[in-house]
Amino acid sequence: MITKDGIPVANNPLGNRVPLNLYYSYGLRNSFGIDFDPLTGKLWDTENGEDFGDEINLVEPGFNSGWSKVEGIWTLDEEEEGMTDIAPLNPENGLVDFGGKGKYSSPEFTWRESLGPSAIKFLNSDRLGKQYENDIFVGDIDNGNLYHFDLNKDRTALVLEGPLADKLAYSDDENEGIIFGKGFGAITDIEVGPDGYLYIVGVQGTVYRIISNQA
Repeated sequence: MITKDGIPVANNPLGNRVPLNLYYSYGLRNSFGIDFDPLTGKLWDTENGEDFGDEINLVEPGFNSGWSKVEGIWTLDEEEEGMTDIAPLNPENGLVDFGGKGKYSSPEFTWRESLGPSAIKFLNSDRLGKQYENDIFVGDIDNGNLYHFDLNKDRTALVLEGPLADKLAYSDDENEGIIFGKGFGAITDIEVGPDGYLYIVGVQGTVYRIISNQA
């Protein structure tokens, strides 16, 4: 990670050897969305799998997302071009760790069937109600859905219940518990406006403002 002026961040987690002094995390694949938690300052991202295993991640210093050895929670078989197992990867098995400075961490949420998660945004406002303040919202490209996630007390994991308690959505049916809105087309961006409301950029640049039905 570098500053706005292109200067490497201080105390880089992977060390100061060029080019590692430019990196904060590695092993990411098609990360279309990033945002910082307004309460903790921690970085979160979305990642698209090649054919399966889309992810939401908490990106800590030195975070290794596993690509191209891991997709979602599945290890990859390069010869078979697919997953080899459904067990979480042992992070010591074949992943580069730069002398212990890097560390693999499994996703905070995984979609088995790829849907192209795009933008991720923390709603640092109570305009939709206190129950949504500082929660995570994620859009997708394939279905035009907006997903909502609450965080645990320490804000290090998502609060997931029922069939999603294993941090994994196996099918579209399991997504119903986290879908906040539908019909946006391909969501390309999510922002919080100066008015505190959530704005969604959909297909062909259409902009939607999300307001409370009690407003």
